[in-house]
Amino acid sequence: MKRETGMSVIFITHDIGLVAGIADKVMVMQNGQAVEQGELNQILDRARHPYTQHLLQDVPHFANGSVTRADGQRDKSENTEPALKVDGLVVRFPLKSNFFSRATGAVHAVDGVDFDLMPGETLAIVGESGSGKSTTAKAVLGLVRSTRGNFSLGTRKTSAEHSAKPVQMVFQNPYASLNPRLAIESILAEPVIANGGRVDTETRARMASLLERVGLPRNSLERYPHEFSGGQRQRLCIARALMLNPSVVVLDEAVSALDVSVQAKVLELLVELQREFGLAYLFISHDMAVVERIAHRIAVIYAGQIVEIGDAASVLSKPRHSYTKKLIAAVPTIDRRREHFEIDTRQVPSLVRPQGFEPAPARWEQFGPDHRARVEA
Repeated sequence: MKRETGMSVIFITHDIGLVAGIADKVMVMQNGQAVEQGELNQILDRARHPYTQHLLQDVPHFANGSVTRADGQRDKSENTEPALKVDGLVVRFPLKSNFFSRATGAVHAVDGVDFDLMPGETLAIVGESGSGKSTTAKAVLGLVRSTRGNFSLGTRKTSAEHSAKPVQMVFQNPYASLNPRLAIESILAEPVIANGGRVDTETRARMASLLERVGLPRNSLERYPHEFSGGQRQRLCIARALMLNPSVVVLDEAVSALDVSVQAKVLELLVELQREFGLAYLFISHDMAVVERIAHRIAVIYAGQIVEIGDAASVLSKPRHSYTKKLIAAVPTIDRRREHFEIDTRQVPSLVRPQGFEPAPARWEQFGPDHRARVEA
């Protein structure tokens, strides 16, 4: 549009990768002031202000799988039970012409999703908006009703309609996910009370311990959400998720609303907590650079179905499905050797299906001990 109309664009973002792909000039702001500005190449190659240098240093660099996590790799022994096992998860929303009529079709939001999540492991589910990744996470938590499928949590099995307490969630927006009218003590107490517990000396001691562990002072319990920055609020959300000592934590775009410097610190905290408590993370994201930094394994979801899954390094460095290749090609980067974004502008196919429609069984091709992709028609 800029080329066609000759219009000017002011593009406000914390994503430096997008800046490198779209901007001609850059202005860097800190605490309400412009601390550095100039041509794009000048800012990216010869940044002068310490804050600009700090931002560029913290940008998640996508390395196509050549940089992988070395800690906490999943135990692949036969005796290790998955922290979470999902079998045949299906989520469909009926379509009706009006409230009183019968369903004429359904939106196949999630269709036959299967995966294992081991203790101490991070499985990233990636895909574009509308692909079904967040619906999968909500189904695991019981926030949306599943049409069919089963979950296994450790040695316990539940139907896909109900989530057990060992699964907790950290939401995307740290400003919207904390009740502004409640003090932090009440916010941290919510999951305990909802689980039938009470706020006693032991509960308060756990609150104080978790606050300290996520890098916040103990006197935070008496304060309110508006007194904290975005990164601090997300730390509070993480502490709240850990109040019930879960085995699985679902992180739905949990760092996408944070600027790169804060994002890096929160990711580091998540890795430390995982190592310390043996947590399993289901990490929902569209940011492949962040996924590369934190994930042990990756599941790529497209039009409600997993099309590729496996070890993070293998999936990112040697993608096999055409959709995975398109996702990776579209990753924003500060590497100017890529002159443009290789974006496929075709829309995700409609997920609306006629009543009674069932997809054909998936056929898979194996590319290694822990890497497989769906055979394309």
